[in-house]
Amino acid sequence: MANFSKSHVPQFSVDVYQNEYLPEGGREVNAIVTVTSTGGGTSGGVPLAGSSASPSYIPGQGPTAAVVIMVDCSGSMDYPPTKMRNARDATAAAIDTLRDGVAFAVVAGTHVANEVYPGGGRLATADARTRAQARQALRQLGAGGGTAIGTWLRLADKLLNSAAVPIRHGILLTDGRNEHESPEDLRAALEACAGRFTCDARGVGTDWEVKEVTGIASALLGTADIVADPAGLAADFTRMMENAMGKEVADVSLRLWTPVGTEIVFVKQVAPTVADVTDRRTEAGPRAGDYPTGSWGDESRDYHVCVRVPEAGIGQEMLAARVSLILPDPAGGTPHTLSQGLVRAVWTDDMAASTSINPQVAHYTGQAELAHVIQEGLEARKSGDFDGATAKLGRAVQLAAASGNADTAKLLAKVVDVVDAATGTVRLKAKVAEADEMTLETRSTKTVRVKK
Repeated sequence: MANFSKSHVPQFSVDVYQNEYLPEGGREVNAIVTVTSTGGGTSGGVPLAGSSASPSYIPGQGPTAAVVIMVDCSGSMDYPPTKMRNARDATAAAIDTLRDGVAFAVVAGTHVANEVYPGGGRLATADARTRAQARQALRQLGAGGGTAIGTWLRLADKLLNSAAVPIRHGILLTDGRNEHESPEDLRAALEACAGRFTCDARGVGTDWEVKEVTGIASALLGTADIVADPAGLAADFTRMMENAMGKEVADVSLRLWTPVGTEIVFVKQVAPTVADVTDRRTEAGPRAGDYPTGSWGDESRDYHVCVRVPEAGIGQEMLAARVSLILPDPAGGTPHTLSQGLVRAVWTDDMAASTSINPQVAHYTGQAELAHVIQEGLEARKSGDFDGATAKLGRAVQLAAASGNADTAKLLAKVVDVVDAATGTVRLKAKVAEADEMTLETRSTKTVRVKK
């Protein structure tokens, strides 16, 4: 196992969990790949503004990170008026959490995107003076106009890419549906921004579209969540910014090399959230492809890799895939291999060996199904198919209980009355708060780690 490290960059490791044994005629190989980064200067809590434990400014080189905060300022943010005030306070809290040396800007989003601070198509460098100026500039934020999120993202992209920094991050807040541009416009903006910066997206209140907000976060490899009560925005923005400040290395890719005759069935992130990255593949040489993972600090994530191998006889074995973590060279040279792991296939006539399901694979297969049946159940409920909704959400309750996903179980209990969690016997609640339903849908992809 190779590790690549330098000052203030995490060390990466790859661990592969699988049952490598296949029966005669077996072709599908499943593995859970655990990627862990440690030692990036973020252990024991994220350094806040002014800390030198994880520098955001290197003398002679300038900033190493840039953040743009996009705040919804459409007319609906004035209903109630406290919503806009909470958004201003939350943005101020996020600005206060910036480390000295981080490049940053604030964008007001309506049917157009406007630079609030610092203006002039540039980024400011965080210090006591610029943070105070930015807080002062937030006072001009007012509600009025429509919502065209693609324009916000394109301006953020332009600003972020004006700085030669490795870590580029956006924070986006919206309270409504993207009604002033077409879905195609938003999709085009996301495609243009993908791979250029990561973005966390938040929906405040209950008048926004869950699939829009989660789609933005998914496309830009960030997190999505609901803040049903605007009073909770400041705490949430602070947590988001602390997490962004903890990122130390960007553009890490999961590279899969497969031998002749082997094909990739899917690649999914399965912890801390479920995200299918199969169609994000970019070719990386003969029989190799890269899957983006975004930015990393001190953290661990799990990926489910499924490959289809050629048939082979009893007693034969082969390398089904080689998994590498790849970091591009800033100077355009040969990419760095941070760590590697191997996925194997061994054919056996031992039925006990070939039919045993690896615990990690079984756990995350259940977690992926849990996210899927929650979304299907809520769709069925919205369309009036109450029998279908009861069946799907009952299965979700059963899966959440079996895997120990207590947070999802609590959210489900606000939508259904649980009669028997073990069998998935539930009754739909007659009345469900819109915020509870949206919270369940938004957080349906959050998973728990397998019990060791």
